[in-house]
Amino acid sequence: MGTHNYFLRLGEKIYLEIISVNPDSPAPERPRWFALDKMSSDAPPRLTTWVARTGDIAAAVAASPVPLGSVEPMSRGQLNWLITIPEDGSLPLDGVAPTLIQWPDGTHPTNTLQHMGCSLVGFEGFHPDADKVRGVLDTIGLDGGFSVRPLSFGEPPYLVARIQTPTGLRELR
Repeated sequence: MGTHNYFLRLGEKIYLEIISVNPDSPAPERPRWFALDKMSSDAPPRLTTWVARTGDIAAAVAASPVPLGSVEPMSRGQLNWLITIPEDGSLPLDGVAPTLIQWPDGTHPTNTLQHMGCSLVGFEGFHPDADKVRGVLDTIGLDGGFSVRPLSFGEPPYLVARIQTPTGLRELR
């Protein structure tokens, strides 16, 4: 997808992945995932979306009341996975609904990531149609660990992650 990636382990099977366009890689023949082609090169870093792990990505996509994208096989180095990517590279429900990922049994990026003393202690989304987001989460079988709060009409959706670090609690938006 023509991106740079950096992983930070945040717990058992939980990680933060920082992704940006790699200007030295050829652009893919399709829009990049996570709406990266729509961001300006000088945009400040932000928490754009999230990815939820599933054991049956095809069933979760079929059950979702909103389009989450097509299931695409991907690989990087020794890692292989399936992930949902909308054809236009957009973010489902402005990034508050998750992208879905399915790792093969026994495979996960955290298996090889060093623990740096960071852990995810809270994660929530804010959306004007919080019930619609909750409906997606319910139908794909996601339970626990993520809450959705309503916003007033016209307020832009956003995510907040609270991460305990060796130097204290940090909040990413």
